[in-house]
Amino acid sequence: MTLDLLAVPGTAGARTWADPAAHWGAMTAAVADLSGPVAAISLPAVRYNALDMLVRAAGVPIRVASKSVRIRAMLDATLALPGYRGILAFTLPEALWLAETHDDVVVGYPTADRAAIARLAAADVAASRVTLMIDDIAQLDLIDAVVAPARRAPIRVALDIDASWRAPGLGHIGVHRSPVRQPSEAANLARLVVDRPGFRLVGLMMYEAQIAGQGDDTGSGDAVVRWMQRRSGQELIERRGAIVTAVERIASLEFVNGGGTGSLELTASDPSVTEITAGSGLLAGHLFDGYRAFAPAPAAAFALEVVRKPAPDVATVLGGGWIASGPPVASRQPAPVWPAGLSTLSREGAGEVQTPLRGAAARGLRIGDRVWFRHAKSGELGERVEEFQLVDGDRRVGSVPSYRGEGRAFL
Repeated sequence: MTLDLLAVPGTAGARTWADPAAHWGAMTAAVADLSGPVAAISLPAVRYNALDMLVRAAGVPIRVASKSVRIRAMLDATLALPGYRGILAFTLPEALWLAETHDDVVVGYPTADRAAIARLAAADVAASRVTLMIDDIAQLDLIDAVVAPARRAPIRVALDIDASWRAPGLGHIGVHRSPVRQPSEAANLARLVVDRPGFRLVGLMMYEAQIAGQGDDTGSGDAVVRWMQRRSGQELIERRGAIVTAVERIASLEFVNGGGTGSLELTASDPSVTEITAGSGLLAGHLFDGYRAFAPAPAAAFALEVVRKPAPDVATVLGGGWIASGPPVASRQPAPVWPAGLSTLSREGAGEVQTPLRGAAARGLRIGDRVWFRHAKSGELGERVEEFQLVDGDRRVGSVPSYRGEGRAFL
């Protein structure tokens, strides 16, 4: 099914999710004739999220992070909106697949997939459309060992530069990605790429996870998080500008990429950035509820069926252990959102085959009733289901396959 997010029918203008009873009641009615675990996307909600992200980006183009979507039809529909441009893929095999229909695919992480590198080197069209990410000259050595420079078209590469904050007294704040941090280090790596046959330096990326992926409206520690993000943001804008200046003395860059869903405003304010990567805000996993700057609509959700009642105030659904990546903490579990007031049991959590839920609402649930959950992160739900039902109000208007539904599993 082809999606057009500018032409969502019916209730596209209504923010139905503002009334949880009406929203989840309509979602339940829309999939009432389907059995088993059901994953669904509210078209009005995803349309709202896509357009809201454009407003937050303030005119800076958004590159869509495919790992936060993993539905090809949704990637296509988002990229059809003015203001979205290009894909940030998470593996090279995925990038090669997407490059069959898209001409600007950047692989967000270094690759050691020798078979995929050989495929890239053997296909001139793919080599012109796909950009690899590097932060170490050894990654170029690996590519050359697979296919010598004289036997391939030049490989497009971008530099991944560390965007974490080295806080006084606290140390490393952010994710551990690139070993390259300072302008001089970035310039040295850029020179090595430019001077090396078989490669073309076209871009630079710095991902500020400590801002983009850390909510600042989640609880008692918010004041510390906001302080950290202000200080980190100030340091990053200054350092990123110096890095871009140093690298552009050596090579003309097609793009300077930064940010994520949670940092659109900050990253857009950085004059050295030419594009922002974002994707989680489209389907809106529940981890993105904890930000002051924006409130995404719950676009994607899944429903599980009650199969037993072990106690009057406990209802057990089949399945549920769809845990998101990251530290093994409670926030990575799927959240039961409707009926309201349900929670997992502390000693069981969300289980591989069954998930007991406790709360006053459980007393009213019967065998066969549905409970709606939201996944903690956005795209990882697509690894669990083969298709998503498309819902507009209380109507099911179609379905689209996930990567898994198209027979693809990249990680």
